[in-house]
Amino acid sequence: MRLHAAQALLPDGWAKDVAVTLQGTRIGEVTVGAAPMPGDKRLDALLPAPANLHSHAFQRAMAGMTERRGPSGSDSFWTWRRLMFRFLDQLTPEDVQAITAYVQMEMLEAGYGASVEFHYLHHAPGGVPYAERAEMSARIAAAAAQTGIGLTLLPVLYTQGGVDGRELSPGQVRFRNDVHGYIPIIEGAEAALKALPEDARLGIAPHSLRAVTREGLAACATLRPEAPIHMHLAEQVAEVEEIEAAYGARPVEWLLANAEVDDRWCLIHCTQMERQETRALARSGAVAGLCPITESSLGDGIFDGVAWTQAGGAFGIGSDSNIRITLTEELRVLEMSQRLRDKGRAMLATDQASTGRVLFQGALKGGAQAAGRDTGSIAVGKLADLVALDCDRVDLEGREGDALLDAWIFAGDDCAVAEVWSAGRHVVTGGRHPLHDQIEAGYRAVTRRLKAAE
Repeated sequence: MRLHAAQALLPDGWAKDVAVTLQGTRIGEVTVGAAPMPGDKRLDALLPAPANLHSHAFQRAMAGMTERRGPSGSDSFWTWRRLMFRFLDQLTPEDVQAITAYVQMEMLEAGYGASVEFHYLHHAPGGVPYAERAEMSARIAAAAAQTGIGLTLLPVLYTQGGVDGRELSPGQVRFRNDVHGYIPIIEGAEAALKALPEDARLGIAPHSLRAVTREGLAACATLRPEAPIHMHLAEQVAEVEEIEAAYGARPVEWLLANAEVDDRWCLIHCTQMERQETRALARSGAVAGLCPITESSLGDGIFDGVAWTQAGGAFGIGSDSNIRITLTEELRVLEMSQRLRDKGRAMLATDQASTGRVLFQGALKGGAQAAGRDTGSIAVGKLADLVALDCDRVDLEGREGDALLDAWIFAGDDCAVAEVWSAGRHVVTGGRHPLHDQIEAGYRAVTRRLKAAE
């Protein structure tokens, strides 16, 4: 397939009349100043499609269900978490597959090219392992086979209820594994991914410093030495206080001193960092995995994007709880949070690039790194993760270059997404996934059943 774009964002900047030839999963040829040819797929604007680097797919089905104040008179991340534990006890493997397929479809229609699934729902209610230990991982992979999204699957190690080694609550027992029990889940997930196209990836995910032992964290770093490794870090004040009381150091400080943190690592949220921690972690080469909509919803706090980018840190975007799956809004909330905190404008812009350009290219670079995925730019040999925008949308009328990105992110929305390719698979056309109705029907059936079971 050959694409012809009136404008395209290439590694060295914007170009006009760009022809891109797809060869299987990858980009085979890029030509600037090309005349359109018969048979070309004609596009207004072509961009690389970023990876969504952090998702708990099953949480999509509880979106909008946690907005009432609890009996204590105050709500927090921790009260939301208890509600989430009660909700997930109702989910079957079939439910998780249907919910995940819907989430992945929404991601594609929002302009993401790949999903990184931080997957910790391993066992049946009560914590009883399935006959196939990686049953739930296989369901995530089956959803990706249906939607065509590029998948990086991160089975999660979750061992304890807190850094003091306390038992897991009843709501957490579906997550529980020690390292011995975690290995067959990794192996089963790896086997399930072999049924997907060659761009599928496996990663490792110790859940958090609260939920894994020191020994478990060390083991995770060695299980698949070349794979991405993701972990929640410094999300909540109470979490920071718990780690500091037990380990004698704040989470970021302790991790940098006790693990070889480098560009394999993606640390999720990092909303509770002091300025020196922000700079030190940025210099490590790790990606900050930011989920601005979820972080706002849960009251996590505001990531210091200004200090992080000034220190040369890489960042990417995820949808976490999937309360809303929208690429443009995640990027917009990230920038707006910096403005609200610092009482300024264009906080992440540079002298060379507009705010939208910095946000979008950051999401491309960090997402590709965190996903372990050879993508993030329109260049020969890269995986063909691409998104085309409809510039007839009123907010994009007449916009070119960085001004187009600024208009899309700050004035427009994901309705401008016209076409998406994931590793060369044409997964969105005319703004819709080809199996949209079928996947939505499966998701609706699950939500009806869950509602009836309340």
